[in-house]
Amino acid sequence: MKGFMNMMRRYIAPFKKYLWGSVALNILSAVFNVFSFAMIVPMLRILFRMTDKTYVFTPWSEVWRMPLKDMGGSAMQNVYHTLEASIAQYGEVRVLLILCLFLIVMTALKTACYFGASAVMIPIRTGIVKELRMRIYNKILSLPLGFFSEEKKGDIIARMSGDVQEVETSVAGSLEMLIKNPILIVIYFVALVTISWQMTAFTLFFAPVMLWVMGVVGRNLKRKSLDVQTLWSDVMSQVEETLGGLRVIKAFIAERKMSGRFEVVTEAMRRKTGRVTMRQALAHPVSEFLGTVLITIALFFGGLLILKGNSVIDAPIFLYYMVILYSIINPIKDFSKASYAIPKGMASMERINKILEAENNVREIADPILLDGFSDKISFENVGFRYPDGSKMILDDICLDIPKGKTIAIVGASGAGKTTLVDLIPRFYDPESGVIKIDGIPIQNLRIKDLRDLIGNVNQESILFNDTIFNNIAFGVENASMESVIEAAKIANAHDFIMEKEGGYQFVIGDRGVKLSGGQRQRISIARAILKNPPILILDEATASLDTESEKTVQEALDRLMSSRTTVAIAHRLSTVKNSDEIIVMDQGKIVERGRHEELLALNGHYRKLNDMQAL
Repeated sequence: MKGFMNMMRRYIAPFKKYLWGSVALNILSAVFNVFSFAMIVPMLRILFRMTDKTYVFTPWSEVWRMPLKDMGGSAMQNVYHTLEASIAQYGEVRVLLILCLFLIVMTALKTACYFGASAVMIPIRTGIVKELRMRIYNKILSLPLGFFSEEKKGDIIARMSGDVQEVETSVAGSLEMLIKNPILIVIYFVALVTISWQMTAFTLFFAPVMLWVMGVVGRNLKRKSLDVQTLWSDVMSQVEETLGGLRVIKAFIAERKMSGRFEVVTEAMRRKTGRVTMRQALAHPVSEFLGTVLITIALFFGGLLILKGNSVIDAPIFLYYMVILYSIINPIKDFSKASYAIPKGMASMERINKILEAENNVREIADPILLDGFSDKISFENVGFRYPDGSKMILDDICLDIPKGKTIAIVGASGAGKTTLVDLIPRFYDPESGVIKIDGIPIQNLRIKDLRDLIGNVNQESILFNDTIFNNIAFGVENASMESVIEAAKIANAHDFIMEKEGGYQFVIGDRGVKLSGGQRQRISIARAILKNPPILILDEATASLDTESEKTVQEALDRLMSSRTTVAIAHRLSTVKNSDEIIVMDQGKIVERGRHEELLALNGHYRKLNDMQAL
């Protein structure tokens, strides 16, 4: 419950006005409910002609000053005295009609307040869910890439969809009950004490036992629900993997194998969900049975008082008492439902908090240095790096200068640390040791936005979005004009094929650009980098996955892009970087050779070996 209250304090603050509105309307609903049921008593007295008793009127100013146990009896005496006078003056039928009309009015007011109390909770429920989704999404955007290397995409999607939905259903849905039910219970309890404190005291003697039984049923529900949501993440992860790997699955005729894997996880989820649902389904029958037991106990004790002629309570009052007692049982039942639903939702909240409370190691200092351009060089000074899982050093004592306007190529075998090295420049990660500087300023002292504004990326895998070609090229550039986008596309050798598409620049390219060829996707990526016009360019094997014809077209576009820019190019094909100002050869996370193409060949070392292998 502590975790639930912390969550409510965190997310409910913007909706306090709705919360107080719900409280006020629930109070009115409960009060109108008590008074509407109170009409039953005089109606019964009139119908069964039980008005021969003489009632004494006590001034209302004195009634309000009486103890609670005496106040109710005196108030009822005044009501019955007034009814007697009205019957004597207007007759029984007219008074009965007035009471019936009054009952209708009170019921209308009660139901209107009940609806209003539910309606004002809708903005709170939907607002909490929207706020949760926005916090998760913004946290995902802010977290470093290292976080996602250890998390499955399907699991993150499951937390943002299924877990948030569970919080809405279980926790936000229970919020209304937690506001309404205490109000109803307090007001109905005051009414029960006012009607007959003796019967109420006797009934309360059995309440703790019943609440204990309800608690036993809901025990361990949070843990079981957490297991269910974890399995749901596994399901989503397998679906995401399947959609991304359909081509391979079909090529290797692995449909049956994948179906078997999916069957295992869905069967485990079915069993676990069945246990949770069974325990939840037990809530209503148990609370129904215990409520009936409580009603029966009160019925026996009250009937005993009436049969023995006890003056504490008579038949109409007893019926009114039973109606109110039955009314108080419904909120108690709702509490039992909430006691099962909230732990289930809080299990999902724990999984959501794993993202929301994840530590971001790439932090911006409080007073960053403002940077308005790039004028000298990028420097790596004794840089070392390993991934958060504590694996071996990926980069070890890297010392490197990248002067402005030069093209630096980085080559080496797979796993040598090439991509990790360039990912440190825009601070996708921070080094474990050493420092990286731009114009002599450590990049940790710069504003991240200023740093990344200097850098453009073109990667081996073209990262495009399911949007128009125009929006993909203009991505990240505020208020880009059509003329500037077209000019960037022409420089990237993309304009001609774009105009062949239906709608031209408004053509929607599909998920990850599936409606375009590999070369077309890469040229869109290059056009995006050209439009950004950064002084520093990072090319991560930008032509490695293309065929010869596409590579030639893309390389022409890259050459235009690289002119007059500082370029760091990772390449497997040495033919694309032989004209670089300097080639850096990496192996096992270290720089083992450096120089121009001819110089490195003359060394007969790692570079010569790579060159000879590609020449075969």
